[in-house]
Amino acid sequence: MNRMNRAVKFILLVGLVSLFGDIAYEGARSVTGPFLATFGVSAILVGFVSGFGEFAGYAVRLLSGYVADKTKRYWVMTFAGYALILSIPLLAIANCWEIAAILLILERIGKAIRSPARDAMLSFAAKEVGRGWGFGIHEAMDQIGAIIGPLFLFTIFFMHGSYKEGFILLTIPATLTLITLGVARMGYPAPHEFEISRSLERIESSKLWHYTFFVFASVMGFASFPIISYHLKVQSVISDTLIPILYATAMGVDAVTALAIGKSYDRIGFKSLLLIPLLIPFTLLSFSSSFVAVLVGIVIWGAVMGVQETVMRAAIADLTKLDRRSTAYGIFNTAYGISLFAGSIIIGLLYDLSLKYLSFFVITVETVALLILLLFLDRS
Repeated sequence: MNRMNRAVKFILLVGLVSLFGDIAYEGARSVTGPFLATFGVSAILVGFVSGFGEFAGYAVRLLSGYVADKTKRYWVMTFAGYALILSIPLLAIANCWEIAAILLILERIGKAIRSPARDAMLSFAAKEVGRGWGFGIHEAMDQIGAIIGPLFLFTIFFMHGSYKEGFILLTIPATLTLITLGVARMGYPAPHEFEISRSLERIESSKLWHYTFFVFASVMGFASFPIISYHLKVQSVISDTLIPILYATAMGVDAVTALAIGKSYDRIGFKSLLLIPLLIPFTLLSFSSSFVAVLVGIVIWGAVMGVQETVMRAAIADLTKLDRRSTAYGIFNTAYGISLFAGSIIIGLLYDLSLKYLSFFVITVETVALLILLLFLDRS
């Protein structure tokens, strides 16, 4: 089997791992806002829990990425991280918002442990097929799971099941995640061998930091779905049962966008990042009281996710050397997480105050992000 075929099969296998994993944790994330609302919490607390979870899920990546590069134990880090996905079924025993918050944050920490090492391994294989296309394939498969998960929860609710029953049944995809990961490890014990020539290239590190500033600014104005779903519940825009369907719709858009933007990145490079600050202001439609406007906002929200999860990750591989790849993903994801955490808190607070303040904040930070990106493109 030639290198390209092996690389494609590796990408597909890791994509399958992510697919099963997303069924479990994206299924849970699709109802995080409404689930926390059952404990009588406020929007700012939902923003804090979701934001801090994302912050923990990204900040730890700085350390885990460094450890992965130093030890070269990519598979060990990946297995350790995916094991914490089992905290999702344990949400069934949560009898207060504090326990639920701890379990949700643990799952995010698991993602922090595994993501730099996994993304580094993917970047090695993606070198053979095109960075954008390789990450696009992985993201599309990842989002298939992100569609199935919310639909799974919808089915449970439609059959008059409870949150508890839904979380318990998510044990099945969580277990399949670990089994598939074991198969991938046996078939590809040394994925770094896909990309050997890259290690001696000299890359300007200042570009990575400039790029990181853009990531930080753009993510600051991107509302997390728990805050959006909280709005949909407390304003009675749609029923609790339909919220997972709306999330699944966003994930479907994410999957399609990932494939398209992946190909675009391989052709035009960093310019494809312009879509992020240009589209994020339109996600404010998700905070409307009109279902049609909310649907349009959610579709745009899903498209932004597709660009972030594909092009943002592919760009890191093109800005760093092989032997520093996991560390670079750690830096990138830490900046992403800090920004998402801060943004979630601010957006949650502004939502409680006024949607006008919220809109002004989002438009302002995305304008700043666009200016930073234009300067970055001028240097590239």
